[in-house]
Amino acid sequence: MPLLEGTIGVEDLILLEPLDEESLIKNLQLRYEKKEIYTYIGNVVISMNPYQQLPIYGPEFIAKYRDYTFYELKPHIYALANVAYQSLKERDRDQCILITGESGAGKTGHEGAFRRQKRLSDPLELELQAALSHLMWVLGTKPRSSTRRNLVSKNQASKLVMSYVAAVCGKGEQVNSVKEQLLQSNPVLEAFGNAKTIRNDNSSRFGKYMDIEFDFKGSPLGGVITNYLLEKSRVVKQLKGERNFHIFYQLLAGADTELLKALKLEDDTRAYAYLNGGVSKVDGMDDASNFRDVQHAMSVIGFSEEEIRQVLEVTALVLKLGNVRLMDEFQANGIAASGICDGKGIQEIGEMVGLNSGELERALCSRTMETGKEKVVTGLNLIQAQYARDALAKNIYSRLFDWIVNRINESIKVGTVEKRKVMGVLDIYGFEILEDNSFEQFVINYCNEKLQQVFIELTLKEEQEEYKREGIPWTKVEYFDNSIICNLIEHSQRGILAMLDEECLRPGVVSDSTFLAKLNQLFSKHSHYESKVSQNAQRQYDRTMGLNCFRICHYAGKVTYNVTGFIDKNNDLLFRDLSQTMWKAQHPLLQSLFPEGNPKEASLKRPPTAGTQFKNSVAILMKNLYSKNPNYIRCIKPNDQKQQGRFTSELVLVQARYLGLLENVRVRRAGYAFRQGYKPFLERYRLLSRSTWPRWNGDDREGVEKVLGSQEDLSSEEVAYGMTKIFIRSPKTLFYLEEQRRLRLQQLATLIQKVYRGWRCRTYYQQMRKSQILISAWFRGNKQKKHYGKIRSSVLLIQAFARGWKARKNYRKYFRSGAALTLANFIYQSMTQKFLLNLKKNLPSTKVLDDTWPAAPYRCFNRANQELQRLFYQWKCKKFRDQLSPKQVQTLREKLCASELLKGKKASYPQSVPIPFRGDYVGLQGNPKLQKLKGREEGPVLVADTVKKVNRGNGKTSTRILLLTERHVILSDAKKSQAQIVVALEDVTGVSVTSLQDGLFSLHLSEMSSAVSKGDILLISDHVVELLTKMYQAVLGATQRQLSITVTEKFSVRFKEGSVAVRVIQGPAGGGNRKLTCKKKGSNSMEVTVR
Repeated sequence: MPLLEGTIGVEDLILLEPLDEESLIKNLQLRYEKKEIYTYIGNVVISMNPYQQLPIYGPEFIAKYRDYTFYELKPHIYALANVAYQSLKERDRDQCILITGESGAGKTGHEGAFRRQKRLSDPLELELQAALSHLMWVLGTKPRSSTRRNLVSKNQASKLVMSYVAAVCGKGEQVNSVKEQLLQSNPVLEAFGNAKTIRNDNSSRFGKYMDIEFDFKGSPLGGVITNYLLEKSRVVKQLKGERNFHIFYQLLAGADTELLKALKLEDDTRAYAYLNGGVSKVDGMDDASNFRDVQHAMSVIGFSEEEIRQVLEVTALVLKLGNVRLMDEFQANGIAASGICDGKGIQEIGEMVGLNSGELERALCSRTMETGKEKVVTGLNLIQAQYARDALAKNIYSRLFDWIVNRINESIKVGTVEKRKVMGVLDIYGFEILEDNSFEQFVINYCNEKLQQVFIELTLKEEQEEYKREGIPWTKVEYFDNSIICNLIEHSQRGILAMLDEECLRPGVVSDSTFLAKLNQLFSKHSHYESKVSQNAQRQYDRTMGLNCFRICHYAGKVTYNVTGFIDKNNDLLFRDLSQTMWKAQHPLLQSLFPEGNPKEASLKRPPTAGTQFKNSVAILMKNLYSKNPNYIRCIKPNDQKQQGRFTSELVLVQARYLGLLENVRVRRAGYAFRQGYKPFLERYRLLSRSTWPRWNGDDREGVEKVLGSQEDLSSEEVAYGMTKIFIRSPKTLFYLEEQRRLRLQQLATLIQKVYRGWRCRTYYQQMRKSQILISAWFRGNKQKKHYGKIRSSVLLIQAFARGWKARKNYRKYFRSGAALTLANFIYQSMTQKFLLNLKKNLPSTKVLDDTWPAAPYRCFNRANQELQRLFYQWKCKKFRDQLSPKQVQTLREKLCASELLKGKKASYPQSVPIPFRGDYVGLQGNPKLQKLKGREEGPVLVADTVKKVNRGNGKTSTRILLLTERHVILSDAKKSQAQIVVALEDVTGVSVTSLQDGLFSLHLSEMSSAVSKGDILLISDHVVELLTKMYQAVLGATQRQLSITVTEKFSVRFKEGSVAVRVIQGPAGGGNRKLTCKKKGSNSMEVTVR
C-alpha cells in the first residue's frame, strides 16, 4: 500500500518508515515490479535497470519535465537533468552530475555497438534510442540510413542526461556542430575503451569525466574530456568468456579487403594471440557496422583521413605484436637469452611503421642498463622478453587511447576567452568486489571511497546551506566519516599507495610478498585493515583470507585484495630500449607517442608510478567536484541475468550497501525529513482548514500556518517555518497529514455526492415538468391545427365552386366556338417558330462524320426533327461530294463496292480499307509488250497485277501477269509477256474466295467458254480485294449481271480431268498472307495451308 496517495511505494526514501535495509529493498522491489524504475533520496536519483522498453522517454517527456519543478512529477532522470541545467543557466552555478553504480547497472555509454532492435539484450537502451533520435532531431541533423542501425548504450543514465540537456539548450549552426562533436566522441572512446566482460557485454574499462562548457545563454560551446586508468592489461590477456577492446574486432570485421591488406591483417580473430577466439562475437553487436560508425564519428569530430589511417595502423601494430613468437636461446657464456621464432611478423611490423626490424628484435630481446657513463647490454630470457613485448603492446595502446582523448579535446575545446559556465558529467567505475581482486580493483575502490567522502560532505554542506538560507537552526549530524579509510590508502607517508611506491623504488630484492609484509608491519592494528598476520595475532581463523592477501573495510563492505602483481602493475615498466626504438619509427603518430625515446630529451629520472598518477588524478577530480554543485545518479542492476521483471534482493542489497543508500537517507533525515515550498504545500493541504478552504486569498506562509494550526494533534516541534519552505521533522507527521487529507477528501466526496444527487433530482424534475408542459402545448396546438385545416379545406372547396361557376358564365358570354381553335393554332405556331429558331442557333458542324443533332423540345416535333436531321445530313453529304474530283468519286465508289462485297467476310478486308486502289502493280506504262496484249479496242486496263497460278496437277504455283480490262481477263507469262489465257468476262460465272488473310481465289468459267478447255483457274494475288472489286464492276458493266462471289474455305474447281475439291485451312503461324502451301490429296482433292 503506498504511503502517499497516488504513488507506488515511497517515491522519496527520506519518507521511508521504518528506516532499515529490509524496508528499503522492499520499497525498491515494489516500485520495480510496477515499472517505476526511478526513486529519490532528496535530490539524488536511484535508477533501476528494467531490461525492457518503457514508454517514459522522448520529446513528450522532455517537454513535460522541462515545465515542472523537481518534486511536481514522478521521479525521473529528466527531473534531475532539468534542475542541473536550470541551476547552471539561471543561477550561474557550475554543475556536476556524478553517475555511479556496478558494471551493467546502466550508467556508462556505448555508441559503437549498433544492434538490431529485435535482439537487444538491454531494453532500456531501446528507450534511450528514442531520446537520442529526438536529440538528433533537435540538433537539426538527420539520422543516417538504416544500415547504420540505431545507437545502443549501456550508459543509459549519462546519455539520457546529455540528450535532455541537448534538447533544451539553444540551437544554431555553431551550437549544433558542438553538440554533434560532443555526441560523436562517445562511439570513438567506447570503441577503444569498452570491452565485453563476464558481467557486461559492453563494459567501460576506463573512467571518464567530461566538462561541457556553456555560454551565458546556456548554449554549449565545447568541452574537455579526462580519462582515468584504462585497463590496459586487457590488451594482452582476458579472462575466459571476455573479449579484448571492441576496436580490434571492429577493425577485423568492418575493414575492406584493401585496408586489411595495407595493414597486413586477416579477418579471422583466431589468428591473433591477443584476441580470445572463443568469444570473437557478441550477440546483438554488429562489429562491421560499428567500425563504419567509428570512422564516421572520427570524421565528424575533425580527424583527418591520414590521422584515421595512422590510428588504425597503430591498432594493427598492437595485434601483430601479440603474434611475435619468442623462443629460448643461450648466449656463448651459457646465460639464458631469447630470440624471435619467425622473423616475418617483425618484418611486417617494420614495413608498416617504417622501422628497422633488426632494431625492434634487439629491443624486444635485450635491455640496455645505464649507470653513470657506462652502458651495459644484457640479454632477456624468454619470460622477460615476453614481459617486454606485452608491456610494449600495453603502452602503445594506452598512449594511443590518451592521444585520441587529447585529439578529441582539441576539436571540442572552447576557443573563446569569455566567461563560461560548466557542467561536468562523471562516468566512472562502480565499486567492485570480485572473487580475485587485484591492483585495478584496489584503485577503483579507492576512487569510490573518495567519491563517497565527497558525496557525504557535499550533501551535508548542501543541507547546511539550505537550513541557513531558510533561517532554520542547524544541528550537527552524526554520520560515518570514511576519511580514516581514505587516509589508510592515500596518506602521503604512511598510506598503502605510499608504501607501494616506496617498495617499488627500494633497491634490492623487491616482491609482492615484501610489500605485504610492510603493510602488515604498519597497519596490523588498524581498525579497517586485516591480513593473515593480523588475524593470527588476534587468534582469528578465516579460510577466505589467503597468505598473499590483505583486506580493507570499505564503507561498502570488506574487500580482500590479492597482492600478486601489485608491484609490476604499479611500476608499469617499459624498457628505455623499446621507447627509443618506437621513437625511431618513421610513423608520425607512433613516434609522437614516445617522446621520451628522443635522445635529446632522454632522462634517467624514473617516471611516476601508476598508483601515484591515479592518486594525483583523483585529487584533481575531487578539487573539481568540490568547486561545483553536485547532482547524483545511483544506478542499480536488479539481477545478473538481464531479465525483465526479475528482482534479486540479495544482489540489490549488496549494491545498496556499495552505494551507501541507507547512510544517505540517514544524513538527509538527521534534521527535517521533509521540506516543500509554501505554495505547493498549501495547494495540497488547504482543504484541512476551514480558514483556507475552499479559497485562500492571503499570503502562502500564513495559509500554511492556518492549516497546521488547525491540527490539534500536531506538535509545534514537528514543524519549522523557513523563508520559502515548510520543514517537517518526522515522516510520521507527513503521513498524519496525508491521512487527514484522505479523510477530508472522503468527507468532501460525500458532500459532493449529496449535492450532486440533489442537483440531479431537481434537474430531472424540471426536465419532466418542462416535458409535460411541452407535450400539453403540442397536443392542444395539434388539435387546433386539425380543426383549422378542416375549416380551410371547406372554404377552399366553396371558393373553387364559385370561381368555376363564374368562369363558365364569362366564357359563354365573351367567347365563340372557334376561339379555342384559333388560340391553339397560335400557340402551336409559336412553339414551332421557337423550335425552328433554336434549331437554327444550335445546328451541328458541317463535318460529314459529325452525326450529332439537338433533341426535340416536345414529343410532337420528334418526327419533324428526324426528317430535318436526315435532310441536313444528306445536304452535308452532297456538299462534301461536290468538293470531290471525279477520280476521288470513282475511288470512293470502288471502296463502297468492296465494302458491300467483302466487309465482315474477308479477314484481309480491314487492312485494304486505308490503302487506295492503284490498279497498276506491274509498271504497265513502261512495258509496251504488255500494252499490246490488251488490244486497241479493249479500252483501259483496270488491274495489272502479278499473280500466282496454282498448277492443277501437283499444286505448285507459277508466276503470271493478270490484266483485267473492261471485257477480258488476260493471263500472260511473266518473262515472255505472251498471252496464255484470255477469258471473256461474260464467260466468268463466279468467284470463290476464302475468309482468311490469304490471296487465294478461283475463277469459275462457263462450260461454253473458249478458254474452258483446261477448266477453272485457281490464282493467288496480294491485292485480292481490289481485283475482285474491279472484276465485279467490269462484269456488271459488260454483261449487266452481278458476278457471284462466294466466301468459303471449301469449294470445287472444275479442271479438264474432272472436279477437284479445294479445302483451305489455317496453319500454325497465324493468319497472314505471307505463304500458302498447296498439296494434292489424291486425284480429286487439294489442301491449301495458309501460314
